[in-house]
Amino acid sequence: MTFDGGNGLISSARAHFVLVPMMAQGHTIPMTDMARLLAEHGAQVSFITTPGNASRLAGFATDVETAGLAVRLVELRFPSAEFGLPDGCENIDMIQSMGLFVNFMEACAALREPLMAHLREQQPSPPSCIISDMMHWWTGDIARELHIPRLTFTGFCGFSSLVRHILSQNNLLENITHENELITIPGFPTQLELPKAKLPGSLTIPGMDKIGKKMIEEELKCDGEILNSFQELETLYIESFEQVRRKKVWTIGPMCLCHRDSNTMALRGNNSSMDEAQCLRWLDSMKTGSVIFVSFGSLAATTPQQLVELGLGLEASKKPFIWVIKAGAKFPEVEEWLADGFQERVKNRCMIIRGWAPQVMILWHQAIGGFVTHCGWNSTIEGICAGMPMITWPHFAEQFLNEKLVVDVLKTGLEVGVKGVTQWGNEQQEVMVTRNAVETAVCTLMGEGEAAEELRMRAKDYAIKARRAFGEEGSSYNNVRLLIQEMGKKTNACG
Repeated sequence: MTFDGGNGLISSARAHFVLVPMMAQGHTIPMTDMARLLAEHGAQVSFITTPGNASRLAGFATDVETAGLAVRLVELRFPSAEFGLPDGCENIDMIQSMGLFVNFMEACAALREPLMAHLREQQPSPPSCIISDMMHWWTGDIARELHIPRLTFTGFCGFSSLVRHILSQNNLLENITHENELITIPGFPTQLELPKAKLPGSLTIPGMDKIGKKMIEEELKCDGEILNSFQELETLYIESFEQVRRKKVWTIGPMCLCHRDSNTMALRGNNSSMDEAQCLRWLDSMKTGSVIFVSFGSLAATTPQQLVELGLGLEASKKPFIWVIKAGAKFPEVEEWLADGFQERVKNRCMIIRGWAPQVMILWHQAIGGFVTHCGWNSTIEGICAGMPMITWPHFAEQFLNEKLVVDVLKTGLEVGVKGVTQWGNEQQEVMVTRNAVETAVCTLMGEGEAAEELRMRAKDYAIKARRAFGEEGSSYNNVRLLIQEMGKKTNACG
C-alpha cells in the first residue's frame, strides 16, 4: 500500500525521512504522529511497516491521504516463520512468551536487506535521513551504506533518557545482585535514587545481551536523537542529556498535538474496541472535570487480583470513571467478577472499555478531571497536553522514572503507592495496591482540597506551555523546521 497525497509536490529537493518504528503500539503511535508532523511541515515521509501492522494503521493511512500529506506507507514482509514465530506474529503484543522475544528481534533485523533494496530504488527522491527506533540497531548499517544520517527515537523523555545514558555508560546495574538495592544516579543534575528493579535495563531477557550491546553501540554512533518532549517541560534534563551525548537532541513534541482536529484523534494506534460516538455521548452527559480516566497502556498486564482490587477502589471512591481493561479471554475470572454485581452497582457512573481506547480523544474531553496512568511516556505526555493531574501507577521499564518527573519535578501528580515492579512478561500474582489506596488517591486527586487544586493549576499551566511550544514559532515548531532544513541541505549536497 503506497500513497503520496497526490499533490504533485514531491521533488528531489524535498527532505525525505524514512521512519522505522518498533512493531509495538507504544513505539509505533508516536512515530505515526512524527510522520504526520514532518509531512505537515513540507517533508516527504516513507513509513516502514509490515502487512500485519499496516492493518492497524488503516485509520492513520486514511487520515494522511485525506489531508494530502506526502506520507508513503511501505509494507515489508515480516519473516515470522523463518525465526520460529507463529504465523502472523508481527507485533510485540502478539508474542506469547518472553522466550520468543529474541526471535522477534532477529526477525526485525532480517528486514535490513529488503529495506535497503527498497531505499535504493527511491529515485528521484532518495532518502535524506533515517529516523529509527533505538531497538532497530541494524538501520545504522543502512544509513552508513547510503551515506545519510541516522537519528534514533527511544520514546523516552529527556529525564529518563539521561538516566538511561548514565546507567549504560557507567554499567551501574552490572554488579548489583539485589533488586531492591538503592542506586544513586551519579552526574544527574538533581538528586535521584531508585532501587535497581525500578530502573530501565533491569529486566533480564535470555539471549538479549548481544542484541542489547549492538543497540547501545549504534545509538552512540547515531547522528542525533529525537525526543517526544518540549524544551519548557524539562529544560535542565534535556540540556544535560545533550551535553553528555555530545550531539543534537531534537525536541519536537508533544507530537500528539498534531491531532488538533478532533476528527483525527480517534484514528491513532489500533482500531478502537468501542464506538467513539457512544463514548462521547457518555462523556457529554457528565459534569465538567468529574470523571477519572484509568488506563495502563498496551503492554502492561495487570493481574486479575489487582484488577479486582483496583475496581473495588474505584467503586468505593464514588467518582464517575472510565476504565480501560484488558480482560476478556485472558482473564475469565475478571469478566466473571465484573458480571457478578460490579457492573450493575456502578452502571450509572462507569464506562468500561475492553481493549483499545481512543485515549487522546477521552483525555481532551472536558468531563475528564484526572488520569490514573501506568506512566508510559506516551500516556504521560498526552496527560500533560490535556492538563490532567495524574495518579501514577508505574509497572516496569522507565515508568518509575516518569513517575519521579511527574510527582517530584513537575508536581502535577501523586503516587498511588506502587512498591513492587510488575515486569512485562513475568507478572507477579500478588496485589501491590490495595482498594483503600486507590480510593484515597482518587478522592484526593478529584477532591476540593488545596493540594488537589494546586495539582490542577500546575497541570493546566504545563498544558498551555505544551501548546505554545508546539504552536507556530514555539520551540518544538522551530525544531521541526530546522530538522527538515538541515536534512534537506544534506539531500541537495548529495544530489
